[in-house]
Amino acid sequence: MEFKIDKLENYTLIQVLEEKLDTHIAPSLKSELVLVSGNGEKNIILDLSKCRYCDSSGLSAILVANRLCKNAGGKFVLTGLNDAVERLIIISQLDTVLNITETVNEAVELIKEK
Repeated sequence: MEFKIDKLENYTLIQVLEEKLDTHIAPSLKSELVLVSGNGEKNIILDLSKCRYCDSSGLSAILVANRLCKNAGGKFVLTGLNDAVERLIIISQLDTVLNITETVNEAVELIKEK
């Protein structure tokens, strides 16, 4: 299984269970994100704590999640980044666009603030 999806009260938590968020995984993640959003979820937390590598297709999936939440009037939070993934996000200047926290608990608090 590539993902673990937990629908909670105010948000949906999606955990990527693979070490690589790349061209093999990203299309499935995008599909899941569209389904979750289509079911009326506005707030999504994407936990990448098990993920050690991300490529441009992974970044694309992350941006899809951000856009879906924004369009629904909700909040998207990225959490659990390891050094390599965080560096890629900073180099891509996505750290200025995305909500990023270190832990899932911090992400939940960020969503509650809304």
